[in-house]
Parts: sequence; C-alpha cells; structure tokens
Amino acid sequence: MARRTGLRADAVRNREAILEAARTIFVAHGSDAGMDDIAAKAGVAVGTLYRHFPAKQDLIRTIAEDLGTAIAETLDAAVLRIADGHSTALDEIVALIRRVVVEMGHERLLRAALSEVAPDPFQAMREQARESVERMIAMAHQARTVRPDLTVDDVILLLNSSPGVEAAKSDRERWLELVEGALSGQTRRLSAKTP
Repeated sequence: MARRTGLRADAVRNREAILEAARTIFVAHGSDAGMDDIAAKAGVAVGTLYRHFPAKQDLIRTIAEDLGTAIAETLDAAVLRIADGHSTALDEIVALIRRVVVEMGHERLLRAALSEVAPDPFQAMREQARESVERMIAMAHQARTVRPDLTVDDVILLLNSSPGVEAAKSDRERWLELVEGALSGQTRRLSAKTP
C-alpha cells in the first residue's frame, strides 16, 4: 500500500515491515507505543525506522492514509459493481457493514487507536465514505430494495452501535442478519402480517 518509487527492494521490505509492526503495536498499545518497540517488532534498527519515518506522527499519518485509501478503493469498487449491474445496492451495503463489523476488527481497533492523534486523514476518510454510502443508498432507493426512509446517517448509526471485536463472531453475524432485514424493510412487512 504505502510504496514509494525509487526505493531499493530491501528498503521497500523494511518500510512495509515497519508499517505492519506499527499497525499491530498501535492496536495493542495505542499511539503511545514507543518507536523502539516498533523497530524491534519490524526486525529493523531504530535508525532504519527513523530514515523512513522521521517522527512518530509521520508513521501514524502514513498508516491512517493507507487505511483511508484502502477503504476508499473498496467503496469505489462497490459503487462500480452496482452501476455495472454486477451487484445490487442492498447487497453492497450489507457487504460493507459485514466488512466493518465482522471482518475488519483489526482495522476498527487501529482507527480507534489513531483517530485522535491523526484526525485529518480520518476526517477525509469519513467524508469520502459518507459520499460513497450516500450513492449506494440512492441506488438502493431507486431499485426499491431498501426501506424508503433509510439514510446514510442510519447506516452510520448502525456501524457506530455495532458489536465490537470483543463480541463472538457468531453474535456479530446474527447482528448482521437482523440489520439486513431491517435495511430492506422485511421486519416491517413481517410485523404487518402478524395478527
């Protein structure tokens, strides 16, 4: 993800090892983790770490920007699949929620650990994600596959109130099943049929 042109192959490997080690350590220990610990986990000398990232804030910003880029690419691909007719908007919205709630536990913890010390990249990521989700919801409304009152704020509310990584995967999967029914309005139709 965070490749710079002009670096030797060993420098690229070191940079990637540093980024991976930093992600792991920041998730486990927060942004106060020491650069020495990151270098040791990456298997590089501290001087190597500082050649790539002169300050911890540079390292944090790079990780945040990489995460934002990955999320933007995922959302753009989802919108494109809907527009091309390869998927439905409801399926893509549910897949997005699945990725965030069930599959992206590490990324959620990383975002939580770094968002206060690198707010700008995360704010940009939130704004871009909001725009992509708004497009998906508009497409779902057009196809009449989601409840007519669904908004991007509803999806954000669902994501913010979703079970965390401490919940069992089966509980997160069940939560997702319930959310899918609520998004499509199935629960309303079912309750309307019940005497």
